[in-house]
Amino acid sequence: MDSADTLPLAKVGGEPYTRFPVDLYIPPDALEVFLEAFEGPLDLLLYLIQRQNLDIRDIPIADITRQYMDYLALMQELRLELAAEYLVMAAWLAEIKSRLLLPRPPAAEAEETDPRAELVRRLQEYERFQQAARALDALPRMERDVFAACAEPAQRDVTRLPPPVQLADLLDALRGVLARAELFSSHYIRRETLSVRERMTQVLERLDALRFTLFTALFRPAEGRMGVVVTFMAVLELLREGLLELVQAEPFAPIHVRRRG
Repeated sequence: MDSADTLPLAKVGGEPYTRFPVDLYIPPDALEVFLEAFEGPLDLLLYLIQRQNLDIRDIPIADITRQYMDYLALMQELRLELAAEYLVMAAWLAEIKSRLLLPRPPAAEAEETDPRAELVRRLQEYERFQQAARALDALPRMERDVFAACAEPAQRDVTRLPPPVQLADLLDALRGVLARAELFSSHYIRRETLSVRERMTQVLERLDALRFTLFTALFRPAEGRMGVVVTFMAVLELLREGLLELVQAEPFAPIHVRRRG
């Protein structure tokens, strides 16, 4: 037996069939052929024009109308339902064809526009929308060209060990605590026991307008550093106001002071 006869032609319910059934009947409507669907009559006209590389601004209405009617006849033979807009377009093409074939008076011919102008305008507008739709369809689309990636993070148990503490770290921490403690320290303001304005009056009382007094004689060591500073500031204020006069005989010689007359 030939090996081709042993191969099953089909399997029905899991049972292989190696021969065609004798009483097999195939109804005439069992096989249907679906041609490429068009979105409308303008889409069909544009397809016919682009297939023959015709100029859309100079359409041969007779040839296009014949091909359009042949396609409608083919659709009727295949018993496909025709939309009303296809028939309306067929009537419009027939009207344009008749207007181009019928003779016209010279006066009317000069005024009348091309009967194909409106059809050309609609075809050009439809072609622009078709190109824009193809450009949008070419863009990357989610779940078609681009897919969102997602992954669950791995479960890991992380054990954090405490860092070792050095002596320098302890000293830095102590320095920070001391710096913060300084912010909360109290500052007491006491009234000055020595007044610069009062010391200015005392210096003027001790000086004479005619005799010079040794500059160091104005200071009282028993008053300490505060007394020395207050006396020196009082002398500076008096000099600024022009009430005192300083004199030095030679460099590094003692300084003498007297009150201006």
